Amino acid sequence: QVQLVESGGGSVQAGKSLTLSCVVSGRSFRVFAMAWFRHTPGQDREFVADISWDGAITTYGDPVKGRFAISRDNSKSTLYLQMDNLKVEDTGMYACASGYPDPSKVSRYTWDYWGRGTQVSVFS
Repeated sequence: QVQLVESGGGSVQAGKSLTLSCVVSGRSFRVFAMAWFRHTPGQDREFVADISWDGAITTYGDPVKGRFAISRDNSKSTLYLQMDNLKVEDTGMYACASGYPDPSKVSRYTWDYWGRGTQVSVFS
């Protein structure tokens, strides 16, 4: 049974930092790409960042470029998201996803497993 469990969310003031973690079990973490997405009620799920299986390639959504950093520790089966200079608009439920290169090449990856998410609330 594949499980993705996020942690590290919380309520912080704008301008501060948070680090999210996602621990994966039930599949070989090191061979799959990973990603962070966020969701706010009333809005579509938003891509935050993804990282290749070996950590060599990272991609970020425009709203978080230069402020967030995605990383992974394959020895610990853990994905991270370092969030600096947080803004009120970063508020949302952050979920991690595990996946593989999209065979159709329409997208970079196909995400087949998801965590339940951890809530991040940023106040001014």
